[in-house]
Amino acid sequence: MKQESTVNVLKALTSGRLIAVALAFVVGSAGATMLPQDKNEDIAKRIAPIGQVHTGNATAAAGDSGSSAARSGEAVYNQFCAACHTGGVLGAPKLNNAADWEPRLAQGMETVLKHAVNGYNAMPPKGTCGDCSEAEIQSAIDYMIADI
Repeated sequence: MKQESTVNVLKALTSGRLIAVALAFVVGSAGATMLPQDKNEDIAKRIAPIGQVHTGNATAAAGDSGSSAARSGEAVYNQFCAACHTGGVLGAPKLNNAADWEPRLAQGMETVLKHAVNGYNAMPPKGTCGDCSEAEIQSAIDYMIADI
């Protein structure tokens, strides 16, 4: 029995398959270690972003000439607030609707502004206007309650 297994091992060694596999392994691993290794700076340059994405007020960005003039309350409302506050989506107080706004205004304008800036219930922070200043948010609130 022992002789047969030794003979089988020798047959396997002399067959070209094992030699081919071993040779491929040695050549493949040697080739990988001989490749030039990139420096960290080179890798960082190669994977660096090729551009930037700006999301926000596209009309302001297109017409922006370096000025940072505040948008009007009406402009902020029309672009960022109207989608929810026109129809009262998820309980949003509707434009110039006293019944919707009175309980909120009873808490004080400071609280209303804080909720608008930080988010409250279903409203995300700053509504959908991530680049609005607090003054612009206040202007939008003032526009929504102007006729109450």
